Amino acid sequence: MKIEIWSDIRCPFCYIGKTKFEKALAQFEHRDQVEISWRAFQLDPEAVTDTTISAAQSMANRKGISLEESEEMHANATEIASEVGLDFHFEKAVPANSMKAHQLSALAKTKGVQNEIEDALFRAYFTEGKNIDDIPTLIAIGENCGLLAADIREVYENDLFAEEVKADQQLAYQYGINSVPFFVLNNKYAVKGAQPVDHFLATLNGVFQEMNQSSES
Repeated sequence: MKIEIWSDIRCPFCYIGKTKFEKALAQFEHRDQVEISWRAFQLDPEAVTDTTISAAQSMANRKGISLEESEEMHANATEIASEVGLDFHFEKAVPANSMKAHQLSALAKTKGVQNEIEDALFRAYFTEGKNIDDIPTLIAIGENCGLLAADIREVYENDLFAEEVKADQQLAYQYGINSVPFFVLNNKYAVKGAQPVDHFLATLNGVFQEMNQSSES
């Protein structure tokens, strides 16, 4: 079973959705037959990294809402995240463009550690308050997941995987995807958003059952 997941590192519900999906996958009897790949989606491709303002202020500016409204949205996401065991600290989050993080994920895909990198990037942004647009920070994250510093430096020195990131975004638009997370199973079935664990599990079982029926007919 092939599963593609469109997400953005800066998207709290992408991290929450990833966690819920993995809880469902842990209960899925045929999880050893599942192949997962992450595809890039930037909620704000034109975002400018700004270490001088808070994530709440950045979102308020971007959405044209008050700081209080932005903080309330972050508090809501933090509460939902805590329900699945995640520890969000938006007060430490650094507003940053996610292109370089997606490039690191694309490199990780070629080395077989993409899921580990995705998890590390989410944790860096939402929990640890790290700048995901900072190359030394990304090198450290990559090395902790088994990547070579030289390979990561080459990505940024030569702007590798940038076209792949943009292609993922264009493919999302072609599919009609305008929000993330978005899960596509076997190029046919879709799950939108951070759905409950039971919903993910039912979808996995349903798709697997159809696969078996198709192979028998």
